[in-house]
Amino acid sequence: MPDPVITLLSELVRIPSHPGVPRQEFGVAASLAEFLTQRGVASRLIEVRDGRPNLIARIDSGRPGPHLVLCGHTDTVPLNRDEPGVGFSGAVVAGALCGRGAADMKGALAAMAAALVALQAGSSLAAGQVTFAAVIDEEMESLGAEALIASGLRAEGAIVGEPTGNRLALGHKGLEWLEIAFAGRAAHGGTPEAGVNAINAAAHFVALVEQRLAPTLSARSHPLLGPPTINCGTIVGGDQPSTVAGHCLLRVDRRSVPGESFASVCGELRALMDDPPPPPPPRAACASVTGTAPRDDAFPAWTDAGLLANFASIPCVICGPGDLSVAHTPWESVPVAQVVEAGAIYREAALSFCGGAA
Repeated sequence: MPDPVITLLSELVRIPSHPGVPRQEFGVAASLAEFLTQRGVASRLIEVRDGRPNLIARIDSGRPGPHLVLCGHTDTVPLNRDEPGVGFSGAVVAGALCGRGAADMKGALAAMAAALVALQAGSSLAAGQVTFAAVIDEEMESLGAEALIASGLRAEGAIVGEPTGNRLALGHKGLEWLEIAFAGRAAHGGTPEAGVNAINAAAHFVALVEQRLAPTLSARSHPLLGPPTINCGTIVGGDQPSTVAGHCLLRVDRRSVPGESFASVCGELRALMDDPPPPPPPRAACASVTGTAPRDDAFPAWTDAGLLANFASIPCVICGPGDLSVAHTPWESVPVAQVVEAGAIYREAALSFCGGAA
């Protein structure tokens, strides 16, 4: 018989939960709730947006002690437009369960649910409590994590289950999506001297980013996370080819490291607009399950750990099954063995963190 956690994961992957799906994450949250309820673990669906709930489940020892949060997101990105690949398959092929969200991050959700069931069934916590939070919208605006924090959640630690191949990642870069608007003056394309081209202004700004800001960021490297980065992701401007562009909007992805702030990030970009002179150039659980000592590592993408750590003051690590390199791709999958292993890691982490015994 297939492992229940893999059966659950297959079911979750077959439920689309990307933007554009009505009540986007509801089906995934409901499936998790049913899995937990059938195995004696109570859960609640707490609506964050219409039809889009966070799921919260808790194992409580009834005694004072540490609070550990297992956190994962129920949304995914859409299928790749030009290459659908494995779609929402949910099938196991060559030892890996395939489909959108398998690695990012329904594999971890299934493993976390299985860990709670194991704790409820026979591995009692000596003290404290463990909360499983399956939250919405991480791929867009992290509305689920924001609602979780606003609810007053406080804990001594959290594991965010993004795909790390079940290795520990101790942090990741901060993320800001910024919009920079350029205002010009429209004119006929045959007399461009009568106008001010906003697209040209934006192009000049992008060149300054590459020539002046990017080298500064490269020199500002963090020992674990590496250097901060900036990426000019989209640009939209003008009305039609025969009109001097009176407006242009640039959207930028800016990844930050410790020592930077939102104010400093914006300040550097504002300084470029003035065209200044060039600036000067929980580890033991992994080891007990995998047999490999953890190493210091960083996660290259954004996670809700950024919100939990900075706005709820919850120390976080990132650890989950799967490989980030296949996330968001047409051929997304997660090794079945890693999903099962992750469930054991989360269970061991909860027992160790809350002072229990296996």
